[in-house]
Amino acid sequence: MAASALPVDPLWPRAGSWPTASETVGPIDLAVLGIPTWRASLSPTGAHATPAAIRDALRRYSPFAASLDGRNVDELVIADFGDVPDPDGTEGERRASERMTEAVARSTLTIAIGGDNAATVPAALGSWGDSISTAGLVTLDAHHDLRDGVSNGSPVRRLLEAGLDGRRVVQVGIADFANSKAYTDRAREGGITVVRRDELHRRSMTDVIATALSIAGAAGGPIHVDIDVDVCDRSVAPACPASVPGGLAAHEVREAARAAGSDPRVRSIDITEIDALADAPDGRTVRLAALCVLEIAAGLAARPPVSSAAGPTATRL
Repeated sequence: MAASALPVDPLWPRAGSWPTASETVGPIDLAVLGIPTWRASLSPTGAHATPAAIRDALRRYSPFAASLDGRNVDELVIADFGDVPDPDGTEGERRASERMTEAVARSTLTIAIGGDNAATVPAALGSWGDSISTAGLVTLDAHHDLRDGVSNGSPVRRLLEAGLDGRRVVQVGIADFANSKAYTDRAREGGITVVRRDELHRRSMTDVIATALSIAGAAGGPIHVDIDVDVCDRSVAPACPASVPGGLAAHEVREAARAAGSDPRVRSIDITEIDALADAPDGRTVRLAALCVLEIAAGLAARPPVSSAAGPTATRL
């Protein structure tokens, strides 16, 4: 059943009916921007279709979160900044970075929806601006993304070359048999902190993310979090070309998304690597990504109140 054909119940509102940025006046709590990169993917992908699919999937869920003391996350001011047209290549990345900068300037937290993992480069650079020398990066990913060249396998290497300090990069969920020795050595030599998938069996995800954000935020700069959904087990993320059996469970990535959204040091988050055109018939990967959007919103809603002098938004739920 398409989201547009879902039943209407005035007592069961649906998430995702958010105004556009142009319709929103004043401070924005949460901005949503589509960066549908796909042309340089190492695997054939229809990831350009994913932002629209996630927006559609949001309609399947309620904005209500009992864990937020019975509040709706869309009591936040949420604005949709639309999609960046053709964000691949040099000019496309420039446009995407500029749009990301605009969204970040108007909001407390911005979610960039990919697209393949190449979207992380303009999302992070547009978010950090001139603060890259003090910025931090946390990735939830089965892969190091340190490959040579320009592709969805190279965003972390490209950000390091742009000026990001590897000592403030933390990679969570790195999987055995999904990386090479050469790129693992490159991560170590770059000072990157790596939390392997097997370590997560012994630690809570909330604790792991808290530690990761402390490392990434050590210089006091803004943090970008990259949620590459192929960090998840292939059973819950079949639409991710490189997801592997044994990856994160759905509840783990949802917990990580909420933890990231709740930390005031996090300025931006991306959700990437889903090929909406290759999803299971039940749409499970796209639906998981939509839930991650809502978990991030719930985390933001749980942040402590901030003063008007502290940023663009003066209130929190």
